[in-house]
Amino acid sequence: FADLVLETWDLHCDRNGREHRTADMGCKQLVVRRGQPFTITLRFSGRGYEEGVDKLAFNVETGPCPSETSGTSSHFVMTDCPEESCWSAVVQEQDGESLSVSLCSPPNARIGRYSMTLEACTDYQGSSFQIGDFVLLFNPWHPEDTVFMRDESERREYVLSQHGLIYQGTCDYIFSIPWNFGQFEDEILAICLNMLDINPKHLRDQNRDCSRRNDPVYIGRVVSAMVNCNDEDQGVLFGRWDNRYEDGMSPMAWIGSVDILKRWKKFGCQPVKYGQCWVFAAVACTVMRCLGIPTRVVTNYNSAHDTNANLTIDRYVNEKGEQARQSWDKIWNFHCWVESWMARPDLAAGYDGWQVLDPTPQEKSEGVFCCGPAPVKAIKEGDMQLKYDIPFIFAEVNADVVYWVVQGDGMQKQSIRSSDVGKYISTKSVGRDSREDITHNYKYPEGSEEERAVFEKAEHQKKSIGEEDEGLHLRIKVSEGANKGSDFDVFAVVNNNTDEERVCRVTLCARATSHNGTLGPQCGLTDPVDIDIEPRAEKRVPLRILYEEYRDKLTQDNLIKVVALLNDHQTGDILVAVRDIYVDNPPIKIRILGEPMQNRKLVAEISLVNPLAVPLNGCVFVVEGTGLTDGQLVKELEEPMEPQAEVKFRMDLMPRLSGLQKLMVDFESDQLTGVKGYRNVIIAPQPM
Repeated sequence: FADLVLETWDLHCDRNGREHRTADMGCKQLVVRRGQPFTITLRFSGRGYEEGVDKLAFNVETGPCPSETSGTSSHFVMTDCPEESCWSAVVQEQDGESLSVSLCSPPNARIGRYSMTLEACTDYQGSSFQIGDFVLLFNPWHPEDTVFMRDESERREYVLSQHGLIYQGTCDYIFSIPWNFGQFEDEILAICLNMLDINPKHLRDQNRDCSRRNDPVYIGRVVSAMVNCNDEDQGVLFGRWDNRYEDGMSPMAWIGSVDILKRWKKFGCQPVKYGQCWVFAAVACTVMRCLGIPTRVVTNYNSAHDTNANLTIDRYVNEKGEQARQSWDKIWNFHCWVESWMARPDLAAGYDGWQVLDPTPQEKSEGVFCCGPAPVKAIKEGDMQLKYDIPFIFAEVNADVVYWVVQGDGMQKQSIRSSDVGKYISTKSVGRDSREDITHNYKYPEGSEEERAVFEKAEHQKKSIGEEDEGLHLRIKVSEGANKGSDFDVFAVVNNNTDEERVCRVTLCARATSHNGTLGPQCGLTDPVDIDIEPRAEKRVPLRILYEEYRDKLTQDNLIKVVALLNDHQTGDILVAVRDIYVDNPPIKIRILGEPMQNRKLVAEISLVNPLAVPLNGCVFVVEGTGLTDGQLVKELEEPMEPQAEVKFRMDLMPRLSGLQKLMVDFESDQLTGVKGYRNVIIAPQPM
């Protein structure tokens, strides 16, 4: 027999891509998921493959120093009875000189870029042919994969959906911003794989790093560290919280991860300026979904950053309600991280499922700024010693806040207040644009027996108390419409829950604040008022917050912190109430004109009213949406936007993907920043 000579081959990128749910990557390379067969066709010249005469074998290799022992290289022969636990090749069909072969990786294979060669051997004469490269990803559809997820609608949301919502605001005013994850957009897969290749663990020991890429726990830890640049590790984002963002992009201006990851690549893996928690989390979500690990962005309201790990945050205010001294411990009005879905064979049973990964640089873990994966179950049960970083996250959702009132003579008095850390833990619902509250995954009901048992295990004595029924009760209310550009009222509301008249003194103080709890200048203060309050009655003390007072003091976070203090003359107790108020941006209106259809022009009409009493300069609209726009569309206004004026413009889109897509808009100007809007668009498939 003459030697078997390979003439051409076909990796069937499109068909395999559809079957492996990677077709949206639109890349010209083969991308498949582990544990699932894919088909290639080999065409020989001169003669076809003869069973019994020709021996065919394949080599697949990943990483710079592939070896069988590290699991980064595999040599396997064509067989009729493949084994699930290793690579296999089976003849599918033969047609003259062409041969279809079904290849399959084991469900615990290393993920990443692979090269593949064919070895053909006839009468002991052999030759080998390079058949090209492919990328192997995690496979949440395969029951044996450690990232297996049972529910198809969840897999669609947490692996395949390229857009979503991220919850922001305050625990009293929750809202969402749209985000374009874009994990299947051009170049993103290559960027994510490159991120793995320049991570410090890889640079230290390439062989060990590549051999651990079968483990989502390991990958999650690497990604959590690489999304921030605090270890001088060529990480993606530079974090900044001081409202000075002129030499980069303000964290509030981003609207998707694609732009950030492409900038990072373009500038040679220099950190992109600037990120805050939701930006870090969203980029991590893009990378994890891209690699095939189910992931969602989660928001925790009133998130404690407990630097000395005593589960208590101490706050000091003076008798006017102003901050009396700086505390390193902070309460963030919200904090975002991601949850990724995976089994934890490295831990005892019971900790599989959602794992917290937090890429925002806060504390070091094993010497590196990363956090997790921490099983959500372990946080709920107070299992502090499990890997990784449980105590830090436990504090974020469970710490106590103790307010100390520093009196004129320097005496400190502890104020009584109910616990408010770790509220309304939120994520986008599966398949809908509504909020799913997942607090119950992280903690038992307040005051329950189980909560007490967990705190005992975590050696935490809870100092704060539930709502008081006796005595006086203090809270803060906001009038309707705390809108950027207008004045609004806040009220200290005092309830007398006793059967006798009470006399007390009330003070209100308002200050601009930033999202990580740093206080700025004052923008409202009342003189102390003495009020007497009938039995079982309620009284209100108002504070009007003026636009001209907060206009130049508000940071881009749009937050005002109001503190109310109440001195109870009968008992000598001091009550403190605190509320973060989000000053709302105006809405962006988006209309879709015409019938949306794949590969046919579509027009979007976008409008915005300037709510301020001053003109807006340097106005820019940025529009993007995976499958709707090719990258970003930018509209710069040539003229300033006059007070109360409306701007309206049209933009042409060419939808590439069918199905539900999101068109997202961000607006920036000198006085009004980070204004967001989105519109869901259902694109009909192109008629065949």
